[in-house]
Amino acid sequence: QVQLVESGGGSVQAGGSLRLSCVASGGAFSAYNMAWFRQTPGQEREFVAAISWSGGAVVYADSVKGRFAISKDDGKKTVYLQGWNLKLEDTAIYLCARKSSTSWALSMDRRDYNVWGQGTQVFVSS
Repeated sequence: QVQLVESGGGSVQAGGSLRLSCVASGGAFSAYNMAWFRQTPGQEREFVAAISWSGGAVVYADSVKGRFAISKDDGKKTVYLQGWNLKLEDTAIYLCARKSSTSWALSMDRRDYNVWGQGTQVFVSS
C-alpha cells in the first residue's frame, strides 16, 4: 500500500516563497497522476494543482495560477509544489494525493484521488 508523506511547510511572510515535497513509498508512483490540495478549518478540501504521470501536463486552480508550480521526480518518487508571491489566503494544510486509477486525464476533483498524505501546514503572515 502506497504511503505519501509531505514536508516543507512552515511560516512564511506574504510575498515570500515555499517548496513542498511529497514522497511516496510502498507502492506505485510513476504510473499515476498526482495532485496537491489544501484545506482550512471548516472548509472543503480545495484543489491546487495536478500533474500527469508523465509530467508532461499540469493544471492549476485559478487562485494559484502563475504563482505555484507542480513538478515530479520519478527517481525520487517525489512530487513538488513550489509557490511564489504567497498571499495570506494561501494559509492552509497542504496535502498531496495519488489518483485512484492510471487513467491519463487530469482531475481537479478530490473524489478521483484515493491515496492521501497527512498534510503539511503552511502559514502566511503579513
